[in-house]
Amino acid sequence: MATFLYRMGRLAFRRRWYVALVWAAVLAAVGLGALKAPGATDEGFAMPGIESQKAFDLMEQRFPGATADGATARIVFVAPTGEKVTAAENRKAVESTVAGLSDGSQVAGAVDPFQAKAVSGDGRTAYATVTYKVAANDLTDDSKAQLEKAIEDARGSGLTVDAGGTAMNDGGGAGGAAEVIGVAIAAVVLLVTFGSLAAAGLPLLTAIIGVGVSMASILALADALGLSTTTGTLAMMLGLAVGIDYALFVVSRYREERAKGRAPQEATALAVGTAGSAVVFAGLTVVIALAGLAVVGIPMLTKMGLAAAGAVVVAVLIALTLVPALLGFWPNAVLRRKDRKQARPDKEPEDNGGTRWARFVLRRPLPVLILGVVGLGALALPMTSLQLGMPGDEAKPTSTTERRAYDALAEGFGPGFNGPLTVVVDAKGDDDAKAAAAAISKDIGATKGVVSVSPARFNEAGDTAVFSVVPSTAPTAEKTKDLVTTIRGERPGIESETGATYEVTGTTALNIDISGKVQSALVPYLIVVMGLAIVLLLVVFRSLLVPLKAALGFLLSVLASLGTVVVVFQEGHGASLLGVETTGPIMSLMPIFLVGIVFGLAMDYEVFLVSRMREAYVHGETPDQAVTSGFRHSARVVVAAALIMIAVFAGFIGESESMIKMIGFGLATAVLLDAFVVRMAIVPAVLALLGARAWWLPAWLDRILPRVDVEGEALTRTADTPEPEPAPTDQEAARV
Repeated sequence: MATFLYRMGRLAFRRRWYVALVWAAVLAAVGLGALKAPGATDEGFAMPGIESQKAFDLMEQRFPGATADGATARIVFVAPTGEKVTAAENRKAVESTVAGLSDGSQVAGAVDPFQAKAVSGDGRTAYATVTYKVAANDLTDDSKAQLEKAIEDARGSGLTVDAGGTAMNDGGGAGGAAEVIGVAIAAVVLLVTFGSLAAAGLPLLTAIIGVGVSMASILALADALGLSTTTGTLAMMLGLAVGIDYALFVVSRYREERAKGRAPQEATALAVGTAGSAVVFAGLTVVIALAGLAVVGIPMLTKMGLAAAGAVVVAVLIALTLVPALLGFWPNAVLRRKDRKQARPDKEPEDNGGTRWARFVLRRPLPVLILGVVGLGALALPMTSLQLGMPGDEAKPTSTTERRAYDALAEGFGPGFNGPLTVVVDAKGDDDAKAAAAAISKDIGATKGVVSVSPARFNEAGDTAVFSVVPSTAPTAEKTKDLVTTIRGERPGIESETGATYEVTGTTALNIDISGKVQSALVPYLIVVMGLAIVLLLVVFRSLLVPLKAALGFLLSVLASLGTVVVVFQEGHGASLLGVETTGPIMSLMPIFLVGIVFGLAMDYEVFLVSRMREAYVHGETPDQAVTSGFRHSARVVVAAALIMIAVFAGFIGESESMIKMIGFGLATAVLLDAFVVRMAIVPAVLALLGARAWWLPAWLDRILPRVDVEGEALTRTADTPEPEPAPTDQEAARV
């Protein structure tokens, strides 16, 4: 491996113009393909195998032409204190607003609240439901503008008017300012780390090129592969993260080799042969984690994981080819000024903060290990009370119209009104479908925790009915989850009496089912990802204990970060400091996202840090000396990479959406704990306690494992005897 990558780096340096042109051509080709490709469609959210999804599928089959995935808007009207919405003037304003909303080209219908009896018991609150022919992401600007204008006009009548529903989604999310801030902080960290504008700019440049290639490829293939508009979100985030990290590792090793007196071409080849080997295997661990998302069984999540894995592969290829090519163009620009003046091949390596910290840990490994493990364990304890769900409008800031509409409906109609359950009755084959549906409706309506049941609506064939059930508790409440379980538990008895079957669905039930499936898939996902990664790290480090230590350390950091998320976003401690106004269940996909993303980044730091220790140990240093050498060369780079990732993820905490805050906080906390507690403290402490046993491998396992030479042992002679640089051509001499 090291020899192959050494030759690749040397070739990229010498043929830098060809390499640069190839990448430019690739970027242009995929960019052109993205421009010509049809826009990505919104395929919606589907999770095969759960009851809610089966009920949705049945509805689409039995109610042909119904737009089950069409956007909806719920306009909530609240009369001033002391007045009723049914008063003549107020009623006129409501009816006028509904009539105006009915005229849109994409509107399927708008229901008058007075005809639908959608008025609260006290007469102060009413709501109108507007349904659209298209999904929320396909709404035109004109349709959105019409909706907003109608709301503003209604407010002019003196009523308090707000709106919720999928039609109000602006399609926004993490991005924009957060990404710009993250890149800016990354630039500052790189500048401080390298002390050179060129050295700081090169990782940023190559990372942006990699993200450009990845995102353009996703857009170009979106229609052919059935990718949705959200598929590229994870690819962009991770592509930028690992793109900076991998280029940072190679450039750092290049500067180190140049400081030893090596010529630019040789230094580049050695950097790619050694640091590049770490990049390859770090990238493989990330790909394993992302591809493992298929275990969860959510098609959208699987596609996101595979797209992000593709972005990581692009980042690895760029680090191995484009980075050495750019070093060939500007071999001295990435060096500090004092290193450009003269080489220092015979100078002893200087002590730095990394070596001083390593020696501190080596002198007292047991206290450091105990403190680190106990501290992470304490942070992980709240994870035992983790509640998963899908926060909706109730989690948004009170400054948003969606949150105000949610609160108004909860006050006027009860907390469960914002999350009604949908019951689909399948009476096909039943002699009296209407009687069966009525019996099922009556039995469910008598269930404790049910406030009301709507009249059943039948399809044209008359063999399928749909009705809504309003719980007495909020959509994310545990009692609502218990109610869904109770209704489903009553099914065998009701089916035996009526001869018809039914299923419970709706947004609330769907979120409950998703949470349950994700929670049950988390442990298998961890086992698959960690198992494959342990095998991979066995090959990299040729050690039995180092991979196990790496996996257990990652597990500690992830559980601790999930515990801190529970403390802040579920229990509310310190939530106000982050601008979180409402606490509740943790987003269902949060644990999976956290495991997948952080596992990849954690293994980046593990491979880069420990591979330098392994390299020093293979080249004759004692176990303690190897730990110190690893920290001397890698600690500064690992700290810089971690700070960049923390800055990028922490930038999302400033977003208004509670879920985005949660993702940003969770990822930033996980990287912080993993990089600074696990990799920088627990890892050296464990290696110090194990000594030479850390690098032990059973003889039988040593024989069957392939040898990949990540530490660059085969390059030792080449590194000790630098080859002279070939004479520059006339054109190269002229450029110099």
